[in-house]
Amino acid sequence: MSRVCEICGKSAQNGHNVSHANNKTKKLWQPNLQSVRHQEGGRVKRIRACASCIKHGLVRKPAHRDLSRIVKPETPAQQ
Repeated sequence: MSRVCEICGKSAQNGHNVSHANNKTKKLWQPNLQSVRHQEGGRVKRIRACASCIKHGLVRKPAHRDLSRIVKPETPAQQ
């Protein structure tokens, strides 16, 4: 799986680290990818999205299950 955001397509960028002595070494900057659950077309799918897409609300997270509908067993009354 490549290191690419599935929402915006952001991928790695390359350049140089430059020291004080002006020595240049190759450097690779990776995007801040997170694995998140994304709701798309009524289906929930796990995608890799960058942090900026998550912050800007471009990832639609699925609703949590409603746990209030679960019926709890009744406990005997304390006297």
